[in-house]
Amino acid sequence: MIRSTALRVLLAAACSWSAILPARAQATVTRWAPPGISSALFESHPAFDPSTGDFYFVRSSREFKGWRILASRCGDTGWSTPVPPPFAGDGVEADPWFTPDGRQLYFISTRTTDGIAKRGLDIWRVARRPDGAWSTPERLPEPVNSPGNEWFPRQSPDGWLYLGSDRAGGAGKTDIWRAREASPGQWRVENLGPAINGQGHEYEAALSPDGEQMIVMTDEGLFRSRRAASGWRAREKLGPEVNVNATEVGALFSPSGRAFLFARDTRGEASGEFFLARDAGPVEDWPPRCPR
Repeated sequence: MIRSTALRVLLAAACSWSAILPARAQATVTRWAPPGISSALFESHPAFDPSTGDFYFVRSSREFKGWRILASRCGDTGWSTPVPPPFAGDGVEADPWFTPDGRQLYFISTRTTDGIAKRGLDIWRVARRPDGAWSTPERLPEPVNSPGNEWFPRQSPDGWLYLGSDRAGGAGKTDIWRAREASPGQWRVENLGPAINGQGHEYEAALSPDGEQMIVMTDEGLFRSRRAASGWRAREKLGPEVNVNATEVGALFSPSGRAFLFARDTRGEASGEFFLARDAGPVEDWPPRCPR
């Protein structure tokens, strides 16, 4: 009887406290459309060069076709007219991502290779020379690339290279995989498994700078997963303030991991545009302002 009464008191207290505790704050989402970058076409997949501060992104048609990587420099009057980077090739190219030291950039391309026009998307890497210029890009070997398509290469702090692919052996139509170079030129690739991949499309996985969070882009919208000691936890769908019409793609975390840029098809408006999602808490001065 005493235990039963005590339990009822504890339950009542818990209910009263839950009634006055604040609800978990949702992310705030605002459009990020800097002059010179935003256009009547579709802008997506942002990347900031850690070495120069230049802004790299993808511009495509309003229908999200014909992807091309462009770069813009911040000047006294704002962002410069975007132009293709020096390493641009033929075909479609997208998904730029810088290593934190700014010495390498990963991207995907269908560029002509060894005189053969490619149809599938492969992962490429270009290194920065000591003088700051870009070297000749290199295509990553198999099994990182496959007979299928690869996209959105993103390296985590622990050395794994995350990527999306429609290669054979996945759980669904497209999956998130990760690759690691065990020895020079020798890579192993593994599927992230059911916590991240389902029967549909998982396209892209953006890693936070500390490697503790992942934004997964799918045909159902954006999901978040957090790292546990045993691996990645089951993904959880982000709220309606982020997921509007399941066209959200190309996430990029801020340095703190409390905010991220992404793109969305604005449907009925001018084009696809960038949006900034901020978690509750201190406001981070990011993306970089231009002019500074």
